[in-house]
Amino acid sequence: MNRLRLGINIDHVATIRNARGGRDPDPVRAAKLAATAGADGITAHLREDRRHISDEDILRLSREMDLPLNLEMAATDEMLSIALKHRPHAACIVPEKREERTTEGGIDAAGRHNRLAPVIRLLSESNIRVSLFVEPDQRQLDAAKSLGAPVVELHTGAYCHAAAEGHVKERERLLEAIREGARYGASLGLEIHAGHGLSYDTVGPVAAIPEIRELNIGHFLVGEAIFCGLDASIRRMRALMDEARAMADGRNIA
Repeated sequence: MNRLRLGINIDHVATIRNARGGRDPDPVRAAKLAATAGADGITAHLREDRRHISDEDILRLSREMDLPLNLEMAATDEMLSIALKHRPHAACIVPEKREERTTEGGIDAAGRHNRLAPVIRLLSESNIRVSLFVEPDQRQLDAAKSLGAPVVELHTGAYCHAAAEGHVKERERLLEAIREGARYGASLGLEIHAGHGLSYDTVGPVAAIPEIRELNIGHFLVGEAIFCGLDASIRRMRALMDEARAMADGRNIA
């Protein structure tokens, strides 16, 4: 089977901790539990306002985790300096606005070429695998390729929102856009990841896209953990991903 990797985003474990202060719940403990539950990597977004993940969290994750760390970051001098200091396995460059509750869409790789180019170059020179969080749009994928980013993460948030709202036609349109984006990006030689807003109900069709190599999922799993525990929520997501990928592989063989 063309195994699909699962990255677990632990940001919102830190959100719960920060709501009251102190050290609990500990996102590093969550990362270690995710490793035993079937995660292939850990994602953490260090924001300018430190609303969830902190600098100490990044330090501890770098020192205490065996799984690869994917640092989500804005293309700012501060975040570049932090990435070069800790040298995570990967850095995913995302757009960031202070007023947003969560990342609202993909970065404009085409429009921000001159700002992104030196950031990508410096990260790559430090052996940090760079990905760009983009919409499944050919213009953005072409820009990612021209910038030298080896990986893109396709934004699945609009698709998940349409599914949650029961907009069937819009959901299918957006899902087809993700499929087309994955095919086109892979044809350029980009490694394709996807994420944002994925749940038990929406992960299957995305996991079935053969060009996608990795999914990054966080908020939904932390929320489910309130009811069933983090281990159980991750294991169920892992099983749904594997089932969807196995079925897709079977269809492709047939």
